[in-house]
Amino acid sequence: MDAHAVLSPDWHALAERMATRRDEIEDLLGLLRDHADPAAGSAAAVDQVAWAIACASLGDNHLWQDLGLPSRLELSVLIDHWFPRLAARNTHNMKWKKFFYKQLCLRADLLICKAPSCSVCSDHGLCFGPEVASAVAPH
Repeated sequence: MDAHAVLSPDWHALAERMATRRDEIEDLLGLLRDHADPAAGSAAAVDQVAWAIACASLGDNHLWQDLGLPSRLELSVLIDHWFPRLAARNTHNMKWKKFFYKQLCLRADLLICKAPSCSVCSDHGLCFGPEVASAVAPH
């Protein structure tokens, strides 16, 4: 799976966020690298995919949209290929961006849900459920 052939974030649109939220990118890179499958590709390819995902996570749309992918399915396949242990932890099919940030909060012993369980949280609909493609300007 060639990272360059698959991912095409809008780097121009993300540039300012990437500059001001570097710590957040580093946290996301650490999470992804910690769950990388060495058999998926070279260390450089893992870093390229992790970098694209981390930076695109700063975007305003669904992560698959900010990565320039055609659907969430392709994003799930990509994450399962490069970061299968992390993908396996998303047992309830949480939206990927939300899932990554939840994992970061769990690492820091922070709870972001308003309830002790996601199933009773008032934000459940924001984290789980369908991701409808809205009109996104092409890169």
